[in-house]
Amino acid sequence: MLVDQHNRTHDYLRISLTDNCNLRCFYCMPEEDYVFTPAKQLMQATEIEELAKIFVSLGVKKIRLTGGEPLVRKDATAILQALAKLPVALTLTTNGTRLHKFVQVLEDAGVRSINISLDTLLADKFLFITRQNHFNTVKQNIALLLNRGFHVKINVVVMKGLNEDELTDFVEWTKLEPVHIRFIEFMPFTGNRWTNNKVVTWQEMMHTIEKTYAFTALPGKPHDTAKAYQVPGHAGSFAVISTMSAPFCGGCNRMRLTADGKMKNCLFSKEETDLLTALRNGEPVVPLVQQSIWGKAKELGGQFNTDFEHLYANTIQNRSMITIGG
Repeated sequence: MLVDQHNRTHDYLRISLTDNCNLRCFYCMPEEDYVFTPAKQLMQATEIEELAKIFVSLGVKKIRLTGGEPLVRKDATAILQALAKLPVALTLTTNGTRLHKFVQVLEDAGVRSINISLDTLLADKFLFITRQNHFNTVKQNIALLLNRGFHVKINVVVMKGLNEDELTDFVEWTKLEPVHIRFIEFMPFTGNRWTNNKVVTWQEMMHTIEKTYAFTALPGKPHDTAKAYQVPGHAGSFAVISTMSAPFCGGCNRMRLTADGKMKNCLFSKEETDLLTALRNGEPVVPLVQQSIWGKAKELGGQFNTDFEHLYANTIQNRSMITIGG
């Protein structure tokens, strides 16, 4: 088991397959001329499998594949098939644009829960945010997954002046369809133009939603990142990931492996541990993983606290979101 100095057990690994993406969301990909990591510097399919096996031997029970967009990777099917053989719950976070090409592969790999990033229910706003015209494809693929019995979570990054006026529209979506909306407070990363006055807090979201809907809190689990709610009678639910205003670090069980094989013990950690180079050199990887977890900060990578109103993005040492993995 991987336990840190704060007695938190880590059994959930997020693996980024690529920093490439077919969308261009400004809060994730900072610049139009972003240069993707050369293929030879990325973990190869066999290396992903080998590192995943090491983590499983250390107690990992859940693996989530992320990107960039994980399904733009040419060997995504082979990776899914390899990881499906491990004794873990295998899940995926995607922008939803290519799911129709992979739905059978995902079913065969035992993936039953998928997170889809969708920040608006308006086609023109989707084009503005992503700089790509794939709104209808994403909506159709969400319907496809629901029809195939997948558990579908919708990740919505909420920002003032952009989409906070759609909160109740997303909740309305849960009335007839079993979608699970997850509103995410806007978080700072290198190059994503974060400012504290763009953050819509958990409390502000609740205040807006309760003007239209009566809802009840759903029971939580020890490692939940989201505070979940449901409008009585609705088929789906909604939740808030309150990283900025009410972080959930005390129950954190997550680790990240970037597409270039660096381990991050926290989304906001400035330190990284190079597992890929060690693997390629035939050096022991397990001690590196254990040292990384033992050195994990108590909260928020040790870089800031909940007083985000006095936080400036240029004081945070981290990668852009697309190079970390969702």
